[in-house]
Amino acid sequence: MLSPFFADPKTLAMGAATGLVFGFLLQKGGVTRYNVIVNQFRFKDFTVLKTMLTAIVVGSIGIYAMLQMGLIKGLSVKPAELAMNAGGGLIFGVGMVLLGYCPGTALAAIGQGSRDAIVGVLGALIGAAVYAEAYPAIARSIEPIAKYGKITFPEVMGVSPWVVIGGLAAIAVVVFVLVGKREGKAALAA
Repeated sequence: MLSPFFADPKTLAMGAATGLVFGFLLQKGGVTRYNVIVNQFRFKDFTVLKTMLTAIVVGSIGIYAMLQMGLIKGLSVKPAELAMNAGGGLIFGVGMVLLGYCPGTALAAIGQGSRDAIVGVLGALIGAAVYAEAYPAIARSIEPIAKYGKITFPEVMGVSPWVVIGGLAAIAVVVFVLVGKREGKAALAA
C-alpha cells in the first residue's frame, strides 16, 4: 500500500546513511548554530559561504567525474525558470534570515538538540503545504516569465563542463583568500 511512497529498504538505508553523514558534517562544520547562519548575513562569519562553495565545487567534480566514468547515466536538469527561481530564492532567503537556519541545517540542529529549529521545520512544512495549494495560480501567472528550458552553463557557453568547474574552483579559491584576509584583519582588530 505504501510502496508508491517508499523506495526499497536498501535505497532507504543508503539515504539514511547519507543523511546521517551529511548532518554530522554540518554539525562539525558549525553551520547548525543559529549565530553562524545569522552572522553570515551580517558579513561577520563566513563559515556558511566557505562550506557552500566547497560543497558546490566538490559536488560538481564528483557528479561530472561519475558521469564520465559511466557510474551515472545522465543529469536530471530542471528547466531554468528565472522568475520562479527568483521568487523561491526570496522566500528561502527570508525564511533563512528569520529562522537562522536553512532546511538542511535546521534538521541537523534538531538532531543536536536545538528546539528553536523545530518551530522552523514546522513552519517550513506549513509553508510547503500553502505553496502546494497556491501553485496552480502561481504557475499560470509567474512560471511563463523568463522560462529558458533545460539548459546548463556549459551548454550556454559552448564549453566543456570541466571549464565551468575549473572557473568555479578558481572563483572559490579567490573568495577563500579574500575572506581569509578579512577574517585575519577582524582577528587583529579584536
